[in-house]
Amino acid sequence: MVLGVISIPVFAVLHVIISLAAIVSGIVVVVGMIGSHRLPAWTALFLTLTVLTSATGFLFPIKSFTPALGTGIISIIVLLIALVALYGRHLVRRWRWIYVATAVLALWFNVFVLIVQAFLKVPSLHALAPNGNEPAFLATQAAVLVVFILLGAAAAVRFRPAPLVA
Repeated sequence: MVLGVISIPVFAVLHVIISLAAIVSGIVVVVGMIGSHRLPAWTALFLTLTVLTSATGFLFPIKSFTPALGTGIISIIVLLIALVALYGRHLVRRWRWIYVATAVLALWFNVFVLIVQAFLKVPSLHALAPNGNEPAFLATQAAVLVVFILLGAAAAVRFRPAPLVA
């Protein structure tokens, strides 16, 4: 039981749904950045779901410190910086590229974990990389990282949205 209310399997499904929705909304946001569009509703949805993804990860039974916990901690820190840049500093001067970098990084963390989970849970992928350090897994993560670096660079250069009108 999680928080004494919901079973672990049901909670895991809820966590996965939130994570997948965060990834989809994050892709919309990053594509919007590359087109220099703010997309405030999508952005709020992405940031909220990504915070929920990271936060709900801490509600699973924890027996020891794991790479997943470390990723969650780093993700929360990255998200806090993104939130400050967007809502606290309003993307002024350097806060624009700081926001872009942290938002893209937060999305990458979600996709990174999705790939890890896919290699753990999808039998055909697990057969290719049962330990998570085989060439198939490493090549997949490296390729995705390169894509995110390119997307982040494009977004940092092109995201110059007009100020919000009050």
